[in-house]
Amino acid sequence: METGKMNWKKVGCAAFLIFSFSHFLFFQSSCTSIDCPFEHDVMTKYNLYKSNEKTDTLRDTLNVFSHRINRTDTLLLNSACGKTSFRLNVGYANPEDTLFFKFSNTDYLAIDTVYVKKENYPHFESVDCNASYFHDITAIRSTHHAIDTIIITNPSVTYDPNTEHFKLYIKDRR
Repeated sequence: METGKMNWKKVGCAAFLIFSFSHFLFFQSSCTSIDCPFEHDVMTKYNLYKSNEKTDTLRDTLNVFSHRINRTDTLLLNSACGKTSFRLNVGYANPEDTLFFKFSNTDYLAIDTVYVKKENYPHFESVDCNASYFHDITAIRSTHHAIDTIIITNPSVTYDPNTEHFKLYIKDRR
């Protein structure tokens, strides 16, 4: 090999290796290591209680409806009976959700309106995951046809399906 002449074969091989390594680093850094949550439903959990603070069970059938923005009803809970707790979706378009709790059996019908006031805020995990809305419950009130009391136990609504948000006390009819 002559002095002063470049070995283009070695230069080409080195350039290829540098190019390949830089692309490898680029693509590795563009991938995220954050796994999207498997349980991504943002719902409130209502636990039923008797006045003595022991767990209660739904003896009547409960249906829960809500109004959508276009003023049509949507069914959130269908024919729950024999349950000690239930979960409901939370709306993110308005600062207050209006829910209609319909308690019924063969000889009884009562409808209560429940108003859940909340602050909605977007929750972002990663560019690979869908955005969600988390909520901070600020107040709750209801009519009292079948419902005796509703108490906020945890105002923070996230992905956690086990967190109790409300204690629901139903009037004893027996």
